[in-house]
Amino acid sequence: MALKFATDVSTAQTDYGTVLLNERAGEYWELNPTATLVVNILMAGGEEADAAAALAGEFDIDLAQATDDVEALVRQLRTSGLAG
Repeated sequence: MALKFATDVSTAQTDYGTVLLNERAGEYWELNPTATLVVNILMAGGEEADAAAALAGEFDIDLAQATDDVEALVRQLRTSGLAG
């Protein structure tokens, strides 16, 4: 499922990943390079399975672990109100 940030969330790419600002709550979140890779794939319309495959290939981790990591990241972004 594609991911979309809430309208009150601003993003900025850095040398270390992505910084998110929840303007409503005044909270900053930092995504590391692995989370940034996942988010970029999902924001471009990719599926969680696509993001997990890219994560496993790029960082040489087990596909099952990558799938769990992608699901956990998406769940956290959604429960925090950053993404829908």
